[in-house]
Amino acid sequence: MVDIASPEIYERRGIPHEEFARLRREAPVSWHEWDCSHGGFWSVTTREDVTTVTRDRHRFTSAEFTNLFELSPEAKQARRSLIDTDGPEHTRLRRLVTPPFTMRRVADYDTITRRITNGLLDAMLEAASGGTPIDVVRLLSEPLPIQVIVTILGVPSDDADYMVELSNQLVEGTSHREIDPHAYGNTTPLDLLPFNSPASHALFEYGRRLHDERSAAPADDLVSRLVHAEIDGDRLTDQEFCNFFQLLVFAGNETTRTAISQGLHQLMRHPDQQERLHADPSLIPNAVEEIIRCATPVLHMRRTATTDTELHGVPIREGDWVVMWYASSNFDETVWADPLGFDVGRDPKPDHTSFGTFGPHHCLGAPLARLEIRLLLEEIVRRGIRFEAAGEPVRVASNFVHGVLELPGTVRAG
Repeated sequence: MVDIASPEIYERRGIPHEEFARLRREAPVSWHEWDCSHGGFWSVTTREDVTTVTRDRHRFTSAEFTNLFELSPEAKQARRSLIDTDGPEHTRLRRLVTPPFTMRRVADYDTITRRITNGLLDAMLEAASGGTPIDVVRLLSEPLPIQVIVTILGVPSDDADYMVELSNQLVEGTSHREIDPHAYGNTTPLDLLPFNSPASHALFEYGRRLHDERSAAPADDLVSRLVHAEIDGDRLTDQEFCNFFQLLVFAGNETTRTAISQGLHQLMRHPDQQERLHADPSLIPNAVEEIIRCATPVLHMRRTATTDTELHGVPIREGDWVVMWYASSNFDETVWADPLGFDVGRDPKPDHTSFGTFGPHHCLGAPLARLEIRLLLEEIVRRGIRFEAAGEPVRVASNFVHGVLELPGTVRAG
């Protein structure tokens, strides 16, 4: 039997679709023994059950944290961010940080994002001239989201590579690989840091310096808006800001990069769908949702049962961990025909679960991710750019992020 929580599985072969299909069919809610937790957790694999758990914060809370690590009360306090709250605390944080991420506000980022996209496409095409194989991750899907998010945040562009480095190190914290606890000058115990990573310390320190600078001299950027956000006299504390800054850099970079990398890989694997998109650009909005569904950038999130209850007829005890496997629910054959297929014209309804489901924990950055992927596809089609595989992708060893380290390919335009 495949261990669906093993980082090595995702590194070697990506999502274990056959095992998830078996679970959906035979044991939609099943117990999974897990050494890194208090004995194990319940795996939730169907779209219906994932939706139920996501929306029912009264029975399944995020406040006991959303990852697959046992945490002390001190660690929970130190690591708590927006995604690890519920109830009034979550509502308060969400009210303070949501305004810059509304669809109307995100639309203001169109010009910046398109300019960054075309600059990267120019450099990629130059590197790939004459049919030279390139790493599409390094030249396109890695720099695009981080350049967008650092520009919006107000982080100096010279620090974009540093943000990528720290984001990569955060992903390493979700693998079984050994991490130097003292990297980046860290002296904080790893269990007090998000992702058990010293890169979190580095992001906190960077965010704290930026916070102090924008407190004294506000600019026209997202950091300034967050530092000075105020509703009825309430503002983010310094620690809340630092935790949110770390979350923004990771979620605004890593997950969108993963979606773009996986999406380009799908276009390489399905040249008929690539040509279909070129022939009919009106399919781009559908293709955006299909890319995000197939990519499933975040493989799972955890909740904790607040009371004795049941799900899909299975008894669950108060305190049990309940893990929502988006890596399974996005491929539920009772919801999507040919779920493992890639169809740029697929009806975007019903919604995938890559951003969670609509409710209090729907992904705050979903409009920005959709904008970046849509503009990239628009420019690829406008410029007649085609991608072909030149080797197998190198995947990330993580049971949390469905990441791609390298994507060899050839690229041509016209």
